[in-house]
Amino acid sequence: MRFKREGYSDQELVHLYEQILRPRMIEEKMLILLRQGKISKWFSGIGQEAISVGAVNAIEQDEFILPMHRNLGVFTGRQIPYHRLFAQFQGKNSGFTKGRDRSFHFGTREHHIVGMISHLGPQLALADGIALAHKLKATQKATLVFTGDGASSEGDFHEALNVAAVWDLPVIFVIENNGYGLSTPSSEQFRFKHFTDKGPGYGIKAVRVDGNNLLEVHRTIKELAEDIRKDPKPVIVEAMTFRMRGHEEASGTKYVPQELFVEWAKKDPVENFERYLKRQKALSAQKIEEIRAGIKKDIEAGLEVAFAEAMPQATEAETTDIHAPYQQIPVAPETEAVSERRFVDAISDSLRQSMNKYDNLVIMGQDIAEYGGAFKITQGFIEEFGRDRVRNTPLCESAIIGTGLGLSINGHKAVVEMQFADFVTCGFNQIVNNLAKSHYRWGQNADVVVRMPTGAGVGAGPFHSQSNEAWFFHTPGLKLLYPSNPRDAKGLLNAAIEDPNPHLFFEHKFLYRSLSDSVPDDYYTIEIGKASLASEGDDISIITYGMGVHWAKQAVESLGVSADIVDLRTLLPWDKDAVEASVRKTNKVLVLHEDTLTGGIGAEIAAWISEHCFEYLDAPVSREASLDTPVPFSRPLEENFLPQQRFLSKLNRLLAY
Repeated sequence: MRFKREGYSDQELVHLYEQILRPRMIEEKMLILLRQGKISKWFSGIGQEAISVGAVNAIEQDEFILPMHRNLGVFTGRQIPYHRLFAQFQGKNSGFTKGRDRSFHFGTREHHIVGMISHLGPQLALADGIALAHKLKATQKATLVFTGDGASSEGDFHEALNVAAVWDLPVIFVIENNGYGLSTPSSEQFRFKHFTDKGPGYGIKAVRVDGNNLLEVHRTIKELAEDIRKDPKPVIVEAMTFRMRGHEEASGTKYVPQELFVEWAKKDPVENFERYLKRQKALSAQKIEEIRAGIKKDIEAGLEVAFAEAMPQATEAETTDIHAPYQQIPVAPETEAVSERRFVDAISDSLRQSMNKYDNLVIMGQDIAEYGGAFKITQGFIEEFGRDRVRNTPLCESAIIGTGLGLSINGHKAVVEMQFADFVTCGFNQIVNNLAKSHYRWGQNADVVVRMPTGAGVGAGPFHSQSNEAWFFHTPGLKLLYPSNPRDAKGLLNAAIEDPNPHLFFEHKFLYRSLSDSVPDDYYTIEIGKASLASEGDDISIITYGMGVHWAKQAVESLGVSADIVDLRTLLPWDKDAVEASVRKTNKVLVLHEDTLTGGIGAEIAAWISEHCFEYLDAPVSREASLDTPVPFSRPLEENFLPQQRFLSKLNRLLAY
């Protein structure tokens, strides 16, 4: 292994040696503790330390770095206190996830580290968002994110690199190419020889380094970071290396040809660098012993504190921590001025006023710039707010939702438009595993609103008409809003953007241009989590939301029924008090929604009423919803799919019970 020391003083070389020795010595200790049953799992980075250490020392301390399983050197390089790091490994409360997640699945804003989730690829888009925030603020900062050769097969890899390339984002994508994705060799992962071949395809620079050569990694990344701070653009760094232990310790290494271990042992990054420094007279045997003794002392001191800490006990924080602390204070309009607005105009008005209110708000989505979006909601926004804040995106839902979280990490608000709610499937993982869990896991809020044009009745068929709110209703950490009228739409969307927690905001497409209402001209918000009464009566309670409110109104008017129509407006959290108050009054309940019946939100509401309001009921709790089929295209079939006629019959039967 050839080292080039030009530009490095002896002091700098010794510092890098100490930096690479620390993760090696910690790992050796962790492997002992693993065998003793004092930690539960370990993903070894032995043999790959030069990549982490070279990278973290090459960028500035206040630049974000996004590591993976084998990047212990990133955490030690950012001077994370060892007792907290070891407490994290043991699931203790003083770790960074309070015992809620393991190993390196955490972040710490204090140290500008954003940890991974087990799905690997999604963190790449977070780096895009962090870098975009830097670019918008003109702070001249680089962002560095790690991935592996195995994770590069995920769609998130392509999406993140493509977005970074299109938007000229200052991101260094470090690919640790150790030849295996768990046990699957590279020959079964991809057909190209090197990741540097991918750079031209994305239109970005790509370089390859010896990932076991600390100075080569450090010098290369340092030069690249200096370059992209001044001239923002992404770059790929392929670091060639080898994993000397199993994917994790339990998996073993039998699937790897044993001669590779012999070959790569000769390239050990720690031993080679140590020998080089000895030859350079920068390091003596005595100095090595002093450094090792100091590191060992730090490790033992950290372990003593971590071992002394008791295991965490569950408190009410287990439920309160799913959201960032936030107390909404509803905002009333400053004047009484109102205008007749369609549903679509109320949404547009909300976005425009929120963009004026928050200069750190960015709107992203397909075709939302000059074109104004599929439903023309952001038409004219480019002229008013500029292309930096109103961003056309490539067709990549996962990367854009992840970019929204990255923006949030770096101090921005984000609104992401799904062209149709159906397309959110392509970004599902980012929503349920990143947006929803980030605050519970490591205290990072996700200040992201995902707008969801939803619903049937417009003859759009199976892929543009689904009601998919129930998919997310089951996910703690999200807030789901579903207004039924223009006034609520504006007030609730403003409230969602104000709230620093993740929201899915459902907008029924049929209502966009078919429904108008008197809507305040001024900015205002409506309290999240509070239902409203669309009508009041004594005979029956109809619990519904979205289009169901209008179907219920039509039905009770046609039958001359005195009914409470409870418009939930917020689905998560839903207003149990309002539902109970109505049930106590009418003693009969019918739950109605457009989504398919089985597993719908109505099932949860009906179960809750049966459990908590049984003594007030004069009849069984009833439900009506759409058929358990995909949404058909042909209008007669779609009308049969939707619940209106069946709802009318069920309402009559329940009234007569």
